[in-house]
Amino acid sequence: MKVRPLTPDALVAELVDRIADRPRDAWTRVLVDGAPPAHPERLADALVDPLRARGRPVLRVSAADFLRPASVRLEFGHTDPESFRTGWVDVPGLLREVLDPLEPGGTGRVLPSLWDATADRASRADYVSLPAGGVLVLDGTLLLDKWLPAELTVHLLLSNAALARQVDPELRWVLPAYDDYAPDADVTIRYDHPTRPAVVGTLD
Repeated sequence: MKVRPLTPDALVAELVDRIADRPRDAWTRVLVDGAPPAHPERLADALVDPLRARGRPVLRVSAADFLRPASVRLEFGHTDPESFRTGWVDVPGLLREVLDPLEPGGTGRVLPSLWDATADRASRADYVSLPAGGVLVLDGTLLLDKWLPAELTVHLLLSNAALARQVDPELRWVLPAYDDYAPDADVTIRYDHPTRPAVVGTLD
């Protein structure tokens, strides 16, 4: 398998090129997936300004704002790795409020957040309309085995050793959730060292 090292800036530039080259009469949904130590939100954030500079409206959404209520999410305790993998994200809500409206023929009307996990209540966010040709950039973890529709999926791959070494000690309980997580993303990036990412395969 070909592995191509890149600088962080070059990685962002190549992803932006790929996204910006997509048809301008349709929405593009981009999922950036990675374990917490990979900070997928940082790469997702880095795509926003360059895409806007290329004339693409961008909406940033985080799966962390689509968690299920604590009474459901934590039914089996605060540190259950299986629940973390399969039951924390409100997948129906994410589909209904974010991804499905951006299907061909959709309304383009998106709810950028659904649930405030800290306050454990609805976020009370307002709907926004993403124009045709706009880009949704959604970040999260363990997203790519949930059959979420997207035009581009990006996975930040950490080796087991790097994940164990870099994870916050208070989050070590999540490690078993990643034991057999090997998503088939459009773009897989080796991310043991964020300052030295490497693309597995090609971006074509």
